[in-house]
Amino acid sequence: MGYIKNRILSFRYAFRGAATLFRETPNIRLQLAAAIAAVITGFSLHISREEWLAIIIVTGGVFAMEAMNSALEHLSDFTCRKEIHPAIKKVKDISAAAVLLAAMAALAVEIVIFLPKIILLLS
Repeated sequence: MGYIKNRILSFRYAFRGAATLFRETPNIRLQLAAAIAAVITGFSLHISREEWLAIIIVTGGVFAMEAMNSALEHLSDFTCRKEIHPAIKKVKDISAAAVLLAAMAALAVEIVIFLPKIILLLS
């Protein structure tokens, strides 16, 4: 019974972390707005199952990267007591770059999927 209880607790901790992420991280709210816009656009343009999968994967990647970035930032701030240390700054900058790269990849996927359909609608 201990194994099952531990698995249930691990999900509870994960959901608590997701709630904290959305409550305390302003960037994730912007990314959520972009994801909602992509979903609305996808339904409006009747994208294919494969296109939906691409949108889901890149959106999940952005959310996951933002979660990791936020975790590293909190841990870094705690570790160095919010003092600016060159090594901590480098870690935080690289972590933020991971989010930026994931977001740029998501934008590229969305352009590839949506732009031809929008051009077709406008012509």
